[in-house]
Amino acid sequence: MPDLRQFKLPDVGEGLTEGEILSWLVAVGDTVTVNQPLCEVETAKAAVELPSPFAGTVTELLYEPGTTVDVGAPIITIDLGGEGAPAAAEPAGSGLIGETNANGRTAVLVGYGPKSTEATRRPRRSGAGAAARATAPQVLPEADYGSGSERPPLLATAPDATVKPVRHGGLETGRAAEAHVTTADTLPAPTTSPVSGRGALRPLAKPPVRKYAKDAGVDLSTLSGSGPGGVITRADVDAALAGTAPVADDRTFARETAGGFARESAVGDQRIPIKGVRKHTAAAMVASAFTAPHVTEFLTVDVTRVMKLRERLAARPEFAGVKVSPLLFVAKALLLAAQRHPMVNSSWDEAAQEIVVHGAVNLGIAAATPRGLVVPNVKDAGRLSLVELAGALAELTATARAGRTPPADMSGGTITITNVGVFGVDTGTPILNPGESAILAFGAVRAMPWVHKGRIRVRQVTQLALSFDHRIIDGELGSRFLADVGALLHDPGTALAF
Repeated sequence: MPDLRQFKLPDVGEGLTEGEILSWLVAVGDTVTVNQPLCEVETAKAAVELPSPFAGTVTELLYEPGTTVDVGAPIITIDLGGEGAPAAAEPAGSGLIGETNANGRTAVLVGYGPKSTEATRRPRRSGAGAAARATAPQVLPEADYGSGSERPPLLATAPDATVKPVRHGGLETGRAAEAHVTTADTLPAPTTSPVSGRGALRPLAKPPVRKYAKDAGVDLSTLSGSGPGGVITRADVDAALAGTAPVADDRTFARETAGGFARESAVGDQRIPIKGVRKHTAAAMVASAFTAPHVTEFLTVDVTRVMKLRERLAARPEFAGVKVSPLLFVAKALLLAAQRHPMVNSSWDEAAQEIVVHGAVNLGIAAATPRGLVVPNVKDAGRLSLVELAGALAELTATARAGRTPPADMSGGTITITNVGVFGVDTGTPILNPGESAILAFGAVRAMPWVHKGRIRVRQVTQLALSFDHRIIDGELGSRFLADVGALLHDPGTALAF
């Protein structure tokens, strides 16, 4: 007799609500062991592999690759066959979230996530697949995982789940290496017959209306909806049957948006789904911009001396194989200045009505990746020597660009540097990373005319921009901190006075 168990998508980070299944690493009929990777999932913070909590045979994959699934939704069914056993509370290895496996991906513990009996799902599934799941055998409750480990109850088929289509596109240059860019030619076709020029995008209509139109043989993509926001109604379908319905425009058509209204999209327009890292970053930046009162100050600095120091250090044996970048000296200057002005390394706790002055500086580095902007951080960066800091920064950015940053490295930051200079940009007004009180933008280093010792010389010059939370850092403190960072970059010898 089958002993079926379903594995639910866990919360692989801190409070994540959804993840996109990038690829399945197993197929129906495969025999899996405990802790064997089942699938690769992209969350709002990183790409991770999910290990199996069971040993048995895969009987069903509940979602296709590219589907966005909410935390707590069952994603795979495994038949234990009366022989397999659930994983222990701590799988083999360290058992820590964020452990990197031999493939360079981050494995996570299973069983995390909300304890809920409902799961909201947004698959791109066919009706046949849904019907098959509706008739699937009843899944038995999950067995006890041992002391100190709790798992949410499992659903047999999640019949009450809300199904929403996920529009993810066809212009994908890598498994998760670039944003899913969709065009009118690459979006999934309507559930009815496709229409040239318009059939690539799904018309707006409720499920009962879609079924009614399908049974009647009416192509929804040929209609213009009379409902709110351009939604096609049953009356529109009846009008089409009677030959009196207005026909949709050949170049534009209604498209559902988050605000509940319709926008027109011309043929050839591109639509990029808002999900994963980009979705998380957008929400975080909006929350930060409208929560903390931002102030930004600017400082232009002659960094000729520190650039010469960079050349000398790069030739030293202890820096062999380590990238000695200008960012390294900016980071070190910031860490030294934070020791003199600890209030800069703090957070505003609204719930407790307290300012939390952090004892360690977890230095965040904003990194542009194919998935979008991420801000991993170096834990307790102030304790590192210059050589150690150089290695930590190189590893941090390389891991982020490869999409392998562990969730633990994405949380707990206390102050951030964003290096806009690598793009040839002089400066900007950076937005605070949520939960932090300061962020420093480092601009491009350029050869410019500069007054040096009473004469105009060509010097290496850069611009710094410090944004800070004015609830915590007033103008005087922000100015002193920025001036100290600038002084250290102008004359690195002043570090001896810190």
